[in-house]
Amino acid sequence: MASRSTIGVFDSGVGGLSVLHHIRRTLPRARLIYVADSAHVPYGDKPAHYIEQRSVALTRFLLSRGADAIVIACNTATAAAASVLRHQFDCPVIGMEPAVKPAVAATKSGVVGVLATTGTLKSARFAALLERYAGNVEIVTQGCPGLVEQVELGELDSAITRELVERYTAPLLARGADTLILGCTHYPFLSPLIREVAGRHIALIDTGEAVARHLRHRLISEVGLNPDLQISKCGSGSAQFFTSGDAAQASGIMSVLWGGTVDAQPLPPCVAA
Repeated sequence: MASRSTIGVFDSGVGGLSVLHHIRRTLPRARLIYVADSAHVPYGDKPAHYIEQRSVALTRFLLSRGADAIVIACNTATAAAASVLRHQFDCPVIGMEPAVKPAVAATKSGVVGVLATTGTLKSARFAALLERYAGNVEIVTQGCPGLVEQVELGELDSAITRELVERYTAPLLARGADTLILGCTHYPFLSPLIREVAGRHIALIDTGEAVARHLRHRLISEVGLNPDLQISKCGSGSAQFFTSGDAAQASGIMSVLWGGTVDAQPLPPCVAA
């Protein structure tokens, strides 16, 4: 069995680093390759066929770099392209989806708010989640234009970001939501601000940890990863970072969000375009 695996992770920008943190903790020895498609951010307002094309191009790049599995660290890209990637590529493809099931289990008021991109909220995948798990719980959704861009700029607590968070959480809280689903991988980086605005009693739910656990299971069952060699929290895994945007800007923002120095490399022009 393999002692380590190579994991390819992509997102429309830097938000997927919130998922990468969970993957690193769950698979400390893994080689991680992360792509921020920042030249095309945000995905939330793009047509599905455009997101499919980007997702296929990025997946091909990650596989060419030796990835054993692909993580779509983006709710919008999962909704638009996960089925296409699973059909085209013979490797585990793990996607994201808003954490409706755990949020329904967590709520005490019977009202759950969803903060997400427009693309995620309009997707058939999200509609199916609601039909399957919502039950008698009221689900109140809120599109959040502009929040992804604020995280991309590294403005996690600016006046503009705070105003957007206040605007988007207010109608959910007014309806009685005591649980908020962070339906975009950028949003966990805004958790401190959201808690400050919404109140410490509000539960915030995201799926990064669950995705990392599912990835580990798939690697063990399908790729032959040796689970006994993944226990050490010291680890010896590596991480490489790529971007379709400005590499210097991406390096600075990624370093803050990753919690260590990041030297983001530019994607090849044929992939970045």
